Amino acid sequence: MSILTNPRERTRFLRFVVVGIIGAIVDFSTFNILRSFGVILQIAGAAAFILALISNFLWNRYWIYPDSRSKKVSRQLVEFTFVNLIGLGIRTLVLTLVTHVYVDLAGRLPVDLPLSSTVLGENMALVTAVGIVLFWNFFINRYWTYGDVD
Repeated sequence: MSILTNPRERTRFLRFVVVGIIGAIVDFSTFNILRSFGVILQIAGAAAFILALISNFLWNRYWIYPDSRSKKVSRQLVEFTFVNLIGLGIRTLVLTLVTHVYVDLAGRLPVDLPLSSTVLGENMALVTAVGIVLFWNFFINRYWTYGDVD
């Protein structure tokens, strides 16, 4: 079941990436809206993650793994949520650890940008966190949540 050698798995992974992009749009939009209203970093990140999780579950269930039907949708949702909650922990940890580094780097850029160094740095940190969690979520969900698919 390698994405490198199995065309079907490669297609699933590419679809997962597309779903991830949709989820990222939901995620980043929610995150930035909440931050613009003064919601603290970790709460904004968690809320954005939860909305993206719901979107991603629906896309996974009905587009990436439509042949995954031996498990009830409620069980898959619980498994998907569990995997993604661990992902949320990883994401929050990464976001907390690297945000100040990226904000500092953004503040040192020699160009004048339309975004503040805080906004730019927080979003760079979020990109890093999302990138790490992407691989965790794909592989654990593929082999556990949707493990009933050949």
